Amino acid sequence: MAWTQIYDPAGGALLSALLAGIPLFALFYMLAVRRAKGHYAAATAVILSFLLAVLVWGMPVGTAFSSLIYGAAFGLFPIIWIVITAVWVYNMTVESGEFEHIKQSLARLTDDRRLQAIFIAFAFGSFIEGTAGFGTPVAITAAMLVGLGFQPLYAAGICLIANTAPVAFGAIGVPVIVAGQVSGFSDLTISQIVGRQLPFLSVIVPLWLCVVMCGFRRAMEVLPAIAVAGISFAASQFLFSNFHGPTLPDIMSALITIVALVLLLRVWKPARIWRFAGESASVLEGAPPSAGVVLRAWGPYIILAVMVFLWGLPQFKNLLNAIPGAVVTFAWPGLDGMVHKAAPILAAGKDPNYPAMFTFNWLSAGGTAILLAGFFSVPFMPGYSFGKAVACFARTAVQLRFPILTIAMILGLAYLMNYSGMSSTLGIAFTLTGSLFPLFSPLLGWLGVFLTGSDTSSNALFCGMQRSTAEVVGMDPHLAVAANSSGGVTGKMISPQSISVATAATNLVGQEGNLFRFTLGHSVAMTLFICVLTYLQSGVLHWMLP
Repeated sequence: MAWTQIYDPAGGALLSALLAGIPLFALFYMLAVRRAKGHYAAATAVILSFLLAVLVWGMPVGTAFSSLIYGAAFGLFPIIWIVITAVWVYNMTVESGEFEHIKQSLARLTDDRRLQAIFIAFAFGSFIEGTAGFGTPVAITAAMLVGLGFQPLYAAGICLIANTAPVAFGAIGVPVIVAGQVSGFSDLTISQIVGRQLPFLSVIVPLWLCVVMCGFRRAMEVLPAIAVAGISFAASQFLFSNFHGPTLPDIMSALITIVALVLLLRVWKPARIWRFAGESASVLEGAPPSAGVVLRAWGPYIILAVMVFLWGLPQFKNLLNAIPGAVVTFAWPGLDGMVHKAAPILAAGKDPNYPAMFTFNWLSAGGTAILLAGFFSVPFMPGYSFGKAVACFARTAVQLRFPILTIAMILGLAYLMNYSGMSSTLGIAFTLTGSLFPLFSPLLGWLGVFLTGSDTSSNALFCGMQRSTAEVVGMDPHLAVAANSSGGVTGKMISPQSISVATAATNLVGQEGNLFRFTLGHSVAMTLFICVLTYLQSGVLHWMLP
């Protein structure tokens, strides 16, 4: 027998919302105050949400457990499948020594610290975010900048700020894909809206980085590079997010930006090389890698970009899905048909049934494209073998065991809150903001990323609530879901997890407070920009949306 959701178990919208928010408050406390590990924080939030769903919202125990496992299953496939394969490709390039050539090829392009920051923190960091995500880009780029002679605090802070532009499309588009799954919307539609918000931020990030480093006047000395980087990235991000989908905007925007900057430096150089005060010229040891070696080193990522591009084409995806056995779809046991929505979440005349269908499209999944790209790349890695690749895959899975557990629990938490009605309870409370909700919508994403350190987890937590709230207040629900992801990117630089990764990479452990203060103002300013843009797009600029 189906169970019908209730949204006001405490007899008041605000009190019920406070109860529904307990798992999120606990997540904040565990992460920001206790500085607990992600899987401990997620487990605490899951236990609290389960108890609340059963004891306060009256959800049957079996249904609650089934919704929790249903969400965790979505975390495992396709989300974690993408994460494991993407990090595996990166690990292979490191083990084979090819990643060192990639670093050398970027570091030798210029001695100017401003240009190195644009190349490495912004462009290359965006590429790593697009292929791996989940803290990898900040760890890599911050360590690279310190290795090149950057002051550790600036290296960490600049990389955190630069990581803003690509986060929503990180890890082969996982955040947007999750937003689509949780909200029930097409991830292409969400990708298109995010792609009509973030480019306005992306185009100014290179300038932002340079001004932070050396002030506005010195930044103007490299204006050609700033303009080329910002425009190349923003334009590519818009095109790929709108006409291909969420999987390639970061990868292709980063590659196009790097190529554009390399071409620019063939015809233009800054009139004066800028370095930090008191710093002498740095000299890289050894002969530079040849063009052939550099091209070979980038080979795995070029193959990955091609494979992901093909897998993202609807015609190719349909061709793969048409193969017998390539897609398995089934109703989730103990959940499908067991939950009914109610007013005011359920519109009059609509089907109250809250479906629960799981699709296992193992061949057309993005992670499969990355897996094949990794194996296709092995012959291009000197001294590397398929046996080493398989062993590396196993080590990668072990390396990611705690992030895997965390992601699965966060997705389980999100689905439990959605099916129990707790997310809708929170959404109903936000309807009290009325016509101002579009202004607050990105703040939920910002808060979610601050709490969890992940735009993916933030979307899993809040996108269901964003849709419910938007439908009640009359805001375009697609815009609300997209704004959660766009607003979330600006919280990445102040999340405890991101700051911990950055301090570890730059040997600043113990100075997390200094780094938090370094990035806080930038995070707030960028968040306000997204809030105002979302508010305008919900009204006078609604024509900008697809």
